Amino acid sequence: MKDAQIRETLLRENPEFRELYEKHREYEEALEKLLSKRPLSPEEEMEIKKIKKLKLKIKDRMQEILVKERENRIG
Repeated sequence: MKDAQIRETLLRENPEFRELYEKHREYEEALEKLLSKRPLSPEEEMEIKKIKKLKLKIKDRMQEILVKERENRIG
């Protein structure tokens, strides 16, 4: 099973993965909104850094879940 298929299955069947995915999308939208503004205030620049870190943390956790699911399916 390919990663894309596993991801789709996890989105349907794994509440934690689905919640992480939705949160990641929310952060992406907030980031896009902030990045569309120019010039940025120092507070906005800090917020961008914070959002990027949160997105990365979520992405890392989603990858952990995906790898674990892949391993479970293989053997």
